[in-house]
Amino acid sequence: MTDQGVRRTVTQVPAQACDAASDSAGEIAPCGPGEPSPGTAEGGISAPASAASDAPSQPVPGHGAPLLGTAGEPVPDGPGEPSSDEPEAAALASPPTVSPAARRRAERRAERVTAGAAELERRLADLLRAGLISAGQSGPALWEETAARMVDAQAPGLANRVRDLGALASAGVGADAPVRLLEECSLLHLLAQAWLRRDRLPGPLAATVRSRVGLTASPEGPAIRDDWLVLAQYDTSDSRLVTRRIWLHGTVSGRTALLLSYGAPGRAPDLTLPAGLAVDAELTPYPGAEQPRTALTERFGAPAPTTVRPPGTTTSEALARYGAALRDDPWRESVPVTLDRVVPVPDGDGWQLADADEDQALPVGAAARSRPGLWRLVALSGGAPVRVFGECGPRGFTPLAAWPQGPGEAVPLC
Repeated sequence: MTDQGVRRTVTQVPAQACDAASDSAGEIAPCGPGEPSPGTAEGGISAPASAASDAPSQPVPGHGAPLLGTAGEPVPDGPGEPSSDEPEAAALASPPTVSPAARRRAERRAERVTAGAAELERRLADLLRAGLISAGQSGPALWEETAARMVDAQAPGLANRVRDLGALASAGVGADAPVRLLEECSLLHLLAQAWLRRDRLPGPLAATVRSRVGLTASPEGPAIRDDWLVLAQYDTSDSRLVTRRIWLHGTVSGRTALLLSYGAPGRAPDLTLPAGLAVDAELTPYPGAEQPRTALTERFGAPAPTTVRPPGTTTSEALARYGAALRDDPWRESVPVTLDRVVPVPDGDGWQLADADEDQALPVGAAARSRPGLWRLVALSGGAPVRVFGECGPRGFTPLAAWPQGPGEAVPLC
């Protein structure tokens, strides 16, 4: 879950958001070999018989999502085509070999994740069998126990989604709460099934599934050197860590990239790139299907002011981009988009960004409506069209930076 709420509804996502690979991964399958797990607990999620005697252990450092920095990350050599008369170059260009011990560790972890995904499928089946209305009656303890079982299975991505599902079930606010709960259950089921059938998925989608489950990956080449415009920087935090997101736009490549940096609770991450500046740097992308995350591998100078702006698009095209992104990553929460010539206007109790040249508009996300950045955007616009960068998701648009229609610097909105 994000500030934008539930990821999508059928009326908000173009029909082309599904493809054959997603359909294959999301087929409804039996809840597991044999009969459903015994001992359905109150609230619908079953607690397997082993859960009574096997108390979930505390997460072991290194078994969850690691706290990786973005600067100075090791980048493995990419595959190359060395000439036959250069053996040293061939050795450097070939992919790094994996030791048998590392391969065995990876296989053992994959087995644990598979067992956790199978157990999660049984619990989801029991939840739906008992009825979604009972999901909120079980209290947070049962959801935390399920999340702890996923941590024991070394699947922190599944654990985080179970916690989000439990928070949504406990809140139960709004007439659409059952619909939102069913959507999240469906996405969690899709992810578990995708892991169980990962050998049938295309390579990029399989890499995305591994990342969503919580397996770590190293950035892969080719590296991209560019003058990167810093679009936005903002932090989110929970009880475990502080996550900093930095959005960049390549002035030559035209690529939008995301840097992630982490810090301990209560401490800001080290990496800082103020919005509106440009930095000459080299980024290396992470594996995955059309995902924007990159690693900052080298900087060639200090950030400096720039007059460059990212190209903008329309509100209807922004929705089309999000629908296309779901084909590659069904668990995608939002896509980065720069809207051109939009005007912030009131819409009942909320706000929307109306296209100045089309009869279209995007609602501003609920979380963004309570932040001071919205009022900075309204003041910058003054009723005139502006260019706005932000994240477009199923519940609206979250503005992160804006530029006036004429000359002027970027105005941070987050």
